[in-house]
Amino acid sequence: MNTEQARFNMIEQQIRPWDVLDLHVLDLLSRVRREEFVPAAYKALAFVDCEVPLGHGQMMLAPKVEARLLQEAQVQRHERVLEIGTGSGFMAALLAHRAQSVISLEKIGALATQAAANLRRAGVLNASVREQDGTAGLPGDAPFDVIMLSGSVPEVPQALLDQLRIGGRLLAIVGQEPVMRAVRITRLSATACQSQDLFDTVAPRLAGFSEPSGFRF
Repeated sequence: MNTEQARFNMIEQQIRPWDVLDLHVLDLLSRVRREEFVPAAYKALAFVDCEVPLGHGQMMLAPKVEARLLQEAQVQRHERVLEIGTGSGFMAALLAHRAQSVISLEKIGALATQAAANLRRAGVLNASVREQDGTAGLPGDAPFDVIMLSGSVPEVPQALLDQLRIGGRLLAIVGQEPVMRAVRITRLSATACQSQDLFDTVAPRLAGFSEPSGFRF
């Protein structure tokens, strides 16, 4: 496989057509080596328009979904980011290239260990991985400018919204299969948030986020 040609095709044929037009994001995707964050057994899928199995019931999001979430987060160099669901560490690496610092929480120990190794190998020094349940966030380190949920949730916990700085943004994929939607929630004040629907998609459930009780078809 011609790796650089495959990367170019991923960006031009999958990511750009999904309204990812931010030149900084596109440049980042051309520089951060996605294939180094994909499990060895699935290297052939590194640039394919699909989710990649990570084991333990978790998946790496499709490239176009990762790219669109990154674009919509609008991360700035001075900002602190909290990621929920480290997975392979690829989104943490992308966020780290744009932010001051990233803390990523991963409930599954084996994934947390591998993601930390992936980030070290990629030379990413301003992102750290912590093995812990992300459903409650990190109140002791709050507030954050950006909170990224790298997977789907049935609903966004209020505990996470409470950890946003005023002006901060939370990105998440919310809902039940087959209907899910990516949203950006911006904290406007101590008591008010504004939610914006971004795009429809379907993504695997983040570990630790249980379905709401009383859910009915």
